[in-house]
Amino acid sequence: MSHDRAVTETAPPPSDAAAAADWRPTAGGHALQRRARLLAGVRSFFAERGVLEVETPILSAAGISDPQIESLTTRIAGFATPHYLSTSPEYAMKRLLSAGSGDIYQVAKVFRDGERGRWHNPEFTMLEWYRLQFDDHALMNEVEELVGFLLAPERRLEPAARLSYANALRRYADVDAHGDDAAALAAAAAAKGIVCDAALDRDARLDLLMGMVVGPQLGWERPCFICDYPASQAALARLKPGEPKVAARFEFYLDGIELANGFHELSNALEQSARFTADLALRRARSQVQPRTDQHLLSALAAGLPDCAGVALGFDRLAAISLGARSLREAMAFSIDNA
Repeated sequence: MSHDRAVTETAPPPSDAAAAADWRPTAGGHALQRRARLLAGVRSFFAERGVLEVETPILSAAGISDPQIESLTTRIAGFATPHYLSTSPEYAMKRLLSAGSGDIYQVAKVFRDGERGRWHNPEFTMLEWYRLQFDDHALMNEVEELVGFLLAPERRLEPAARLSYANALRRYADVDAHGDDAAALAAAAAAKGIVCDAALDRDARLDLLMGMVVGPQLGWERPCFICDYPASQAALARLKPGEPKVAARFEFYLDGIELANGFHELSNALEQSARFTADLALRRARSQVQPRTDQHLLSALAAGLPDCAGVALGFDRLAAISLGARSLREAMAFSIDNA
């Protein structure tokens, strides 16, 4: 599951002189201690449940096709083509699951191009885990348990709300997520003071409304899960029966910040391959880079991914919420601006 698909913020890079002078950590000693405590809490939580900690490569010969995410690449001597820095450990972890690993989790450094701002950094820490025989609802329960465990005793959370994607867009943006066309979505954005680029397709406009209008209003009185995303935004989630078609996908919000993105995982290799092809076609239409498809993942799915649900959680954002920080950089030892 790829974390945070909404439109991200950008900021100008610092000057060389400013960057050289700013050698000090962006996070203070208290923040570093809190991060260490949270990491220990993560390992305690999963150890008690018998979930295995794993490590997978940061570099891969294949990239991610998701049109909302751009990879960073690097050249390695002896290889004719570039390698991709991981945007999520998902593909490699699914290969482990298909090989019989059982329940697994990972605390991983991940990288995404073009993400920089108050709640974004091109390098960040992701907590990702997979639970066999869980569906999206069971995993939502565990996400809530984990976050409550990690934020205690300083903060006691109320039971989380669960709101469908369609109901959230209707309540906070006054749009029909399944029925309104692109023009209606642009008009709804304009009513909120947001200008939609004419080149944005319907899903991109929904993303804009979710990221800039809906998301910041969620999770203030109590945590909130947004679930049942449109089938067009299923990513690597399986679809649920019934109409309109929705995906077994959820996002978790706290204090107006998206913390986690989870799926009841798609295990059909042919369907996943078709989705990759559709993603690449959309990327071509948008003049985006065409990453190489991960054939290892498709082979692992064909060999048999066990029934499971998985979720990616932004660890730096959770640390920032735990600290009451005003931005991500206050919860990281060094942000990209003085890395």
